[in-house]
Amino acid sequence: MEPVTKNIPALALRGLVVYPNMTAGFDIERMISMRALERAMEGDRELFCVTQRQLTTDLPEAEDLYEVGTLVRVSQVLRVSERVIRVFVDGISRARLRRLWQREPYLQAQVELIDERKPLRSGARTEALIRQTYNAFGEYTELTQNHSAELLISVLNATEPGYLADLVANSINIRYEDKQAVLEELQHLPRLRRVNEILRREVEVVSLEQEIEGKVRDRVGRIHRDFVLREQIKVLQNELGEGDDGEELDAYRERIRALKLTEEVEQKLLKDVDRLAKQPFGSAEASVLRSYLDTVLELPWNKETRERASIEAARKILERDHYGMEKVKERILEFIAVRALKPDAKGQAICLVGPPGVGKTSIALSVAKAMNRKVARLSLGGVRDEADIRGHRKTYIGAMPGRIVEALGRSGSMNPLLVLDEVDKLGNDQRGDPASALLEVLDAEQNHAFRDHYLEIPVDLSRVLFIMTANTLDTIPRPLLDRMEVIELPSYTDEEKLQIAQRHLLPKQREAHGIPKTALRIDEDALRAVISGYTRESGVRTLERQLGKLCRKTAMALNESDVKRVVYTADNLADYLGAPRYTREKASAKDLVGVVNGLAWTQVGGEILPVEVNVMDGTGKLELTGNLGTVMQESCRAALSCLRSRASELGLAPDFYKTRDIHIHFPEGAVPKDGPSAGVTVTTALLSALTGRAVRHDVAMTGEVTLRGRVLPIGGLREKTMAALRAGLHTVILPQENEKDLEEIDQSVRARLRFVPVETVDAVFAEALLLPETHAAPALDAFVEPPERVLSPGLRV
Repeated sequence: MEPVTKNIPALALRGLVVYPNMTAGFDIERMISMRALERAMEGDRELFCVTQRQLTTDLPEAEDLYEVGTLVRVSQVLRVSERVIRVFVDGISRARLRRLWQREPYLQAQVELIDERKPLRSGARTEALIRQTYNAFGEYTELTQNHSAELLISVLNATEPGYLADLVANSINIRYEDKQAVLEELQHLPRLRRVNEILRREVEVVSLEQEIEGKVRDRVGRIHRDFVLREQIKVLQNELGEGDDGEELDAYRERIRALKLTEEVEQKLLKDVDRLAKQPFGSAEASVLRSYLDTVLELPWNKETRERASIEAARKILERDHYGMEKVKERILEFIAVRALKPDAKGQAICLVGPPGVGKTSIALSVAKAMNRKVARLSLGGVRDEADIRGHRKTYIGAMPGRIVEALGRSGSMNPLLVLDEVDKLGNDQRGDPASALLEVLDAEQNHAFRDHYLEIPVDLSRVLFIMTANTLDTIPRPLLDRMEVIELPSYTDEEKLQIAQRHLLPKQREAHGIPKTALRIDEDALRAVISGYTRESGVRTLERQLGKLCRKTAMALNESDVKRVVYTADNLADYLGAPRYTREKASAKDLVGVVNGLAWTQVGGEILPVEVNVMDGTGKLELTGNLGTVMQESCRAALSCLRSRASELGLAPDFYKTRDIHIHFPEGAVPKDGPSAGVTVTTALLSALTGRAVRHDVAMTGEVTLRGRVLPIGGLREKTMAALRAGLHTVILPQENEKDLEEIDQSVRARLRFVPVETVDAVFAEALLLPETHAAPALDAFVEPPERVLSPGLRV
């Protein structure tokens, strides 16, 4: 007889086995299962139910399914919810999976029906096996007491071995692997024998469970009874004035010994317990000692969290939570790598320095997640009392431990990550200097035995990782700074702000305002417009507030009208945020005489700093305007002296400083300006005004100049180059010694700007000044000498 095959939809079951001649009910949620059910209901309502090997597989393939399943017919379908359907099926026959034709949109399988032939005769051995099964099932139902009498009657009425095995296996609570093994056993007697073995095993397991549960219940009952009796005795003793503190003192002693502290600490605490025992009832000293002992014993002595050893896992967490900050991430990953090789390595003290809003505190908290350390944060801004760090002597009323020990207690670990926020804003007065108190805390050679004034016992801080945050290093005392590893976080570039807004700020604000992802869209140009026109900051706090404002506008639009989606573009942004508050300065489109584009660094990023020079007939006066600081004024005078010393080489009249008045002006006179980095800019503007030669409008420059014409290095190159790019400039002249700093500049900026490293002002003049249109200037060679090295866009020499 040839086997019968069918091509029918298949249901992949998770943790469930359906048997022939049995009714089963289950819920389906996966889309492939729902579509398979719909396909079956369109035809003869037949399905092939087969169990998955792994419960976690969502879209199974042929190797993910068992070979033997059950052909069923759908008897009832109920919709429980929009995503859940409850199905009742009747098992028809065992079937073998031959091929899985398709996996989407539903599983379609070719199955071969299995012909189960009944045994020809029933002998004494078969009858004995059936009776043994009756007895085992009876014992199982007596133990579990969760089966109905109708089920027991059905089992006792079953006389065919194969059906009896299926019925029992379907009724008892066993692993789906065991149920599948019963389904795959095609011979009737071996199948019943397997079920019998499973029943015996389950009877033993359930008996043990009930025995253990009974013992636990009896013990809990005795403990509860003893507790109630003891409490009643205590109440009676207190009513009679006969209360005894002996149990409390014994509890203190047991807790102290259980901590396994050093001998010095243990003896000190036990001595305080003895002192407490001698105190009269209700004394103030007893209250102080109790508070002290409770505080000490609540500290996480000898408790440490297991650190994350996987560098890749830590890197994923850091990359997920923050964009950029490569130096911080690299330093933390190095620390994790060292701890993987040397687990007992000492903690570190890292100071993150940067302008407000760049994410110093948030990256510190993310480091705790990456390292799998507990974290506690201490805000040190405005702290002026040394006792805030070291604690108060416990003899004072209301005394308490210092913030360091209190943070240890909050973290619940002796190796937490402590974030000391705003360490640059520590104060000091007649009560002491908290910055000096931090010296012992942060010194790796001393903090293994830090003594808090309140505790008066050594506390090991050597396993603690300290991360400080500060806006500036100027106010941090030099001895304290010497104990930190400083990592500077520069202000964000516009491109970094764009990425942070898209990846973090906008999703955070959407969630905070309850706005669905599809209901709000801010295109990239609109985000750039918000960054450039409505914020002027080094961080992203104002940017986040502006995005929050757009989310509130969106919420209003969704509630007041039938609008389903709000789209913000650069064109309609002003309708919601108002007119732009800031405008980016653009460089001049013409080559002018006496006007040079300088570059300046501010706390909110880089800026274009034009320098204007006018030369007039006069008596040699030098006028400096633009709210200049002392250093910048000296830089202007140094630039003039540099030109005077080389007047003959540059084609200038030897007495120009006597017969001409020179006025140097820096626009935006209300803004204070200082620093030496405008030296080359002033020198070039002076030479342009004195010779009448125009300066290229697409060139910006920065660098300090000396009296001999050397160009010295400057800082803030990253922000300055971003400002040059925003202003539409194409060439940046920078000191030769700053060439190494180009590595830290964003790749997109390096690719769009041409960098010219120079060592002397001669190279600056040759690059920036244009030749006269009508006649050649004197000493022409001094102006056309090419610089020693020129970096083309994106090329590193």
